[in-house]
Amino acid sequence: MPVQRIDSLHAVAAEAWDALLPEPQPFLRHAFLSALEDSGSVGPGSGWQPEHHLLVEDGRLLAALPAYRKSHSYGEYVFDHGWADACRRAGIAYYPKLLGAVPFTPVRGPRLLGRAEAAGELLDGLVAGLEARGLSGAHINFTEDSADALLGAREGWLERLGCQFHWHNRGYRDFQDFLDALASRKRKQLRKEREQVAGQGIAFDWYAGHELGEADWDFVYACYANTYQVRGQAPYLRRAFFSLLAERLPAAIRVVLARQGRRPVAMAFSLVDGETLYGRYWGCLAEFDRLHFETCFYQGMDYAIAHGLRRFDAGAQGEHKLIRGFEPTLTRSWHYLRHPGLRLAVAEFLDQERQAIRAYAEEARGYLPYRQG
Repeated sequence: MPVQRIDSLHAVAAEAWDALLPEPQPFLRHAFLSALEDSGSVGPGSGWQPEHHLLVEDGRLLAALPAYRKSHSYGEYVFDHGWADACRRAGIAYYPKLLGAVPFTPVRGPRLLGRAEAAGELLDGLVAGLEARGLSGAHINFTEDSADALLGAREGWLERLGCQFHWHNRGYRDFQDFLDALASRKRKQLRKEREQVAGQGIAFDWYAGHELGEADWDFVYACYANTYQVRGQAPYLRRAFFSLLAERLPAAIRVVLARQGRRPVAMAFSLVDGETLYGRYWGCLAEFDRLHFETCFYQGMDYAIAHGLRRFDAGAQGEHKLIRGFEPTLTRSWHYLRHPGLRLAVAEFLDQERQAIRAYAEEARGYLPYRQG
């Protein structure tokens, strides 16, 4: 069957798309991806041109890959700028490239949607069409096990490892129960950080998507945008994205607002599924000591414990998460590069990098704060 390409998710019925999802994670839902498109966060002028790949038989959607034609490497969180720079120096065109991913979202999850046989057929058709469409290669980021099996079994796909830090709820009764699992010195440090925030008169309230109005979303966006603006960068997401997502996927949204008295000063925006809290965006409009740690980490841990969630994924990178109990977790991405010389050079680099990433993750475990034994 020929692989079809569409430039908008609205070309697919939401029910048909969502029926392919093997788990309730919100990021691959039609509502989330279409909100990115309809808000203008991806599309013309963004460097993220939707080019979703579909396998359809007799009008029935069998497999899909959310994908984007990229003219840069920003917002991906799997960094290939060095590869692109090497191509520029060698006179090899690296852009445009095809990226299978959730934009601006370094969260592991389904990418090749549908049953394995159909997803594999889609994958093979995708590769066969790269040259005709002038694409240097294809990249699929933050994959889960089923996609790893398909990609690892196919010639030409190169595996890349990354490392994130996730917190696991091991049946804690409350935050104090978690603290009791830590070494004494680390336990005191975390308790002191929380006391410092409370001592500044800051309190926190949690809200689901349907509980927030447009004025609240104005504040959320102002905080989010400020995290980019203080670094002289433009935010990836448009203001309309938050309103659209609140309309289309309110049950998955969780926002914690930090207030000093009646004045809101910071927020953290998260999404949730049946077992995981995904911390996505944070921001503040006033600086307070230790406010970032409380808003982004401790509040999320509190929420996960209170609601019986098994895991808290607070975002990419961040070695400072280690001493707060977030454990190193390997992530995978896969890369198909058409140019044989580039593919060979990258393959050699990745062989060494994988060894280094595994060693790094193992070493990082030695810095976790938990009591031995």
